[in-house]
Amino acid sequence: MAIDTSSSISGIMTTAQYNAQKAATPQKTSMGQTEFLTLFTTQLKNQDPTDPVKNEAFVAQLAQFSQLEATTAMKTSMESLVSSLANDRLLGATSLIGKTVGVPDGPVEVTDTTVSQGVMNLPTGADGIKLQVFNDKGILVRTQIMGAQPVGDVTLSWDGMTDGGTAAANGIYRYVASVNSNGTVTKPTINTYATVKGVSSAGTSDGTMLLEVTGGKTVNLADVKRISN
Repeated sequence: MAIDTSSSISGIMTTAQYNAQKAATPQKTSMGQTEFLTLFTTQLKNQDPTDPVKNEAFVAQLAQFSQLEATTAMKTSMESLVSSLANDRLLGATSLIGKTVGVPDGPVEVTDTTVSQGVMNLPTGADGIKLQVFNDKGILVRTQIMGAQPVGDVTLSWDGMTDGGTAAANGIYRYVASVNSNGTVTKPTINTYATVKGVSSAGTSDGTMLLEVTGGKTVNLADVKRISN
């Protein structure tokens, strides 16, 4: 007589039935407190009476589980705190929209009425400065010579004129300065004033905020040294 191996006999579950039931049952990937206590109780019931596990070992297991549970809860709380702080930083940074900030190597905006100024720091002063202005295509449009300057910040002001004696067209330009100090020529970073158009989050774990300014440039909020109305 043929034996039907696809059905259970005397209440014994076949391999196929077990696999089907296992596949239909949601599987947990981590052990929670209830599962740990169940395992802990089972361990107590089935330990060898002639060689029981010492009480200290059980206490150590409980302590380890409690520490793990506390660490997991702390991690979740910290992630929530970081997310909340990031939202607060983004909300706070929006107050800069419309304000003028100093942008390292930022754009120089020329309009009908204004020309963006620049500021650079001279830790040893300067015997002389050559200021060059380039347009958005990288073409030199103006060169200005400045005399000796003391130690500290110096303001760079372009008169808005080209070397040909005509007014520069409205648009975005860039300052490049060559500083001669004690016989050494350097090109320090120039912070130009630009208007903040928008704020965004860099999406990094350190909560970096990015400012979108005039001319399409994006600058890290941490790099901004000057803010004005």
